[in-house]
Amino acid sequence: VQLQASGGGLVQAGGSLSFSCWTSGIPYRINDMAWYRHAPGKERELVAVISNRGIINYGDFVKGRFTISRDYSKNMIFLQMDNLKVEDTGVYYCNAEHDRFRSWWGQGTQVTVSS
Repeated sequence: VQLQASGGGLVQAGGSLSFSCWTSGIPYRINDMAWYRHAPGKERELVAVISNRGIINYGDFVKGRFTISRDYSKNMIFLQMDNLKVEDTGVYYCNAEHDRFRSWWGQGTQVTVSS
C-alpha cells in the first residue's frame, strides 16, 4: 500500500505551488482523499478534503487560495496553492481514507514560503 506525492518546494510569498498524490495497492474503496499540513510549532491541520461524491471542504485559513481536485478513475488528488503566505510553510501530507479505521498517509512534502 502506497501513497506517493509530488510537488511542493520553495516559493516566494504570493507565488504558487501544486501537488499531486496517487495511491497504489489499497484493497478498499477510497472515500475521502485529503491534504493535511504540519507547520512548525503547530498541530497538524486539514488543508482540504474531497469526498468520493465530490464534496469539498477547506481549512479556514485557505480563504479561496487553494483548490483541491480529484481524478476518481486513478485515485489521485491534486492541490493547487496560489497566493502563498509565509505561514503556509510546513510539511504537506496526502491522506486517503476508507473509513475512520482505515486510512493511509503519504510521505510528506516540504513547502517553504519565503518573505
